[in-house]
Order: sequence, then C-alpha cells, then structure tokens
Amino acid sequence: MTRQEEQSLIELAVAGDRSAAERLIRAHQASLYAYLLRLSGRADVAEDIAQDAFVRVLTNLERFDPRFRFSTWLFTIAKRLYVNANQKYRPVYDSETVGSWKADGDDQALQWMTDDARGEVQDAIGRALSGLTEEQREIIVLFHQQEWPISLIAEYMGMPEGTVKSHLHRGRKKMRRYFEQHTRIRVQGSEVQVG
Repeated sequence: MTRQEEQSLIELAVAGDRSAAERLIRAHQASLYAYLLRLSGRADVAEDIAQDAFVRVLTNLERFDPRFRFSTWLFTIAKRLYVNANQKYRPVYDSETVGSWKADGDDQALQWMTDDARGEVQDAIGRALSGLTEEQREIIVLFHQQEWPISLIAEYMGMPEGTVKSHLHRGRKKMRRYFEQHTRIRVQGSEVQVG
C-alpha cells in the first residue's frame, strides 16, 4: 500500500468509514503482531498489545501527522504499550513462539532444512535473542524480520543512525557468539549452516 493510499484510508476512517479502518488494520496487523511476538516472546502478550495498539490508533486517528509513516506511529504506540506492560510480562522464548524469522511466516532460508534442523535453528534464535539487550533485540527484529531500513529504525527509536548500526552490529556479534558456543549452527555472512 502506498503512503497516498494509506493517507486516503486514514482520512476516510477519521470521517467514520469502518471499512477503511478495517483495511488499515488488516494492512498492518501481521507485521505488528510479528514485531510484538519477537519483542515479547509470547503470543498472548503480542495479541493483547496489538489489539490495544489498534484501539489506541483508531481512537486517536485524527492526531496522526501525515508527514510521518503510519507504520512508525503505530509501532511507536505498540512499543510504548509493551514497555508499560513489560513489568508484568518478561520475554520467554521457545521454538513455537520464535517461529520463522520473517514477518509473513515464510522463511526461505530455512526451507531446505529438515524439521529437526529447522527446529534447532528456531530454538537457537530464540535463546540468542533473549541474551540481547532490549534495544539490540528490537533493532535486530526491526531490521531482519520487519526489513526496516536503518534510517527508519533510527527515526522510530529516536537515536542516530550510527547508534542503530552499533546496536545492530553488537547484537549480531552476540548472537553469532551464542551460536558458536552453544549450538552446531554456524553463520557465514547471510548463510546458515547446521552440522
């Protein structure tokens, strides 16, 4: 969906068009849920916070500033709700929760692996993510799962691009070290090897 189409839907939704609001939600539902699932490590938390975020967004849609991306505004609201709820919900990663790396659930990089190997990689990703700082984990998820560019992550997180790159580099390094020390998984560039 282009920004222009999105802006049209926002204007219609503000005017009371329920179908426009529903289309807006459907357009962002999967990516928001996947982001929150990676952040929290729990499906129930991701569902609750995603629902709360959409309620807040729809309630305050007239406040949206069209100079910015709608997804950035939505993810910011969801992140704040997650941070507020974080005292109650701690990340707990498992292979079912971690699932595949991509937001749409179709990870081409893992398609060639056997079910056992794929499960091992997914478990290891979850354990490695849980060893990162919250900022590193969020940046890794936004960059690799949501496929956001560095500039958008920097804008969203309110930090310079260089800081985002540093967190991304340190997070990747920690994950690679975890894989080397605790698994049979080896990472060479973007290639994953099990064995």
